[in-house]
Amino acid sequence: MNLHFNLSLADNYKNESQKIRVLTESWVADNMFCPHCGTLKLNHFENNKPVADFYCPVCGNQYELKSKDGGFGKKINDGAYDTMIQRISSNDNPDFFILNYEKNEGVVNDFVFIPKHFFIPQIIEKRKPLSPAARRAGWTGCNILLNEIPEQGRIPIIKNRVVLPQKSVIEKVQKGNLLITNDINARGWLFDILIYVNKIDTIEFTLDDIYQFELELSAKHPQNNNIRPKIRQQLQELRDRKVIEFLGQGRYRKII
Repeated sequence: MNLHFNLSLADNYKNESQKIRVLTESWVADNMFCPHCGTLKLNHFENNKPVADFYCPVCGNQYELKSKDGGFGKKINDGAYDTMIQRISSNDNPDFFILNYEKNEGVVNDFVFIPKHFFIPQIIEKRKPLSPAARRAGWTGCNILLNEIPEQGRIPIIKNRVVLPQKSVIEKVQKGNLLITNDINARGWLFDILIYVNKIDTIEFTLDDIYQFELELSAKHPQNNNIRPKIRQQLQELRDRKVIEFLGQGRYRKII
């Protein structure tokens, strides 16, 4: 996999955003495989399809590309807030590729795959509407809060300019598929608990380890007055999905 952009492709463009779009999309078309089925080449949608940028010609999965110069940080800009929420709620959104590049060198630093079933409204931050003086006055964009996505949903393909083995990427995608659920409300609770499971440093943990996050969960879900029973329910769900293993007497072991 070549980590460098073909900079000559941008020679005929003056607008910086157009240059970056051409360079990053060309790089994906030339280098990226399908994380779902392993097909070695993705196809580019023609005529600026509004929802996705690429698709797999074999399994049909669709991908939207987001690119950023410099480090990822905790969030990345996306499009209209209302449109994004509608897409998530209807399960009609594509998977995401997040590309971090170094502009001066024209090289890819990091490339991360985020499956669509990890998107919930809680990770979409509403930005301030554009001012009345703006050309699109009142338009409201959004940010994707990357740090609110469980690590199982942030699958690195390139990390610090190191290309990870394709086989291990696909294995992580398949394990992440154990967490697919079309019920968006259930998805939110499931991922909240998973994030806190991930925060525990040890492979084995107890109910008391999870209960320490009870106040944070109460703040996230103020309408729920039975946080501890909900925690136990979601741990059981993670167990059934083979993400964790129940060891007995309030003890668990992480599997993925």
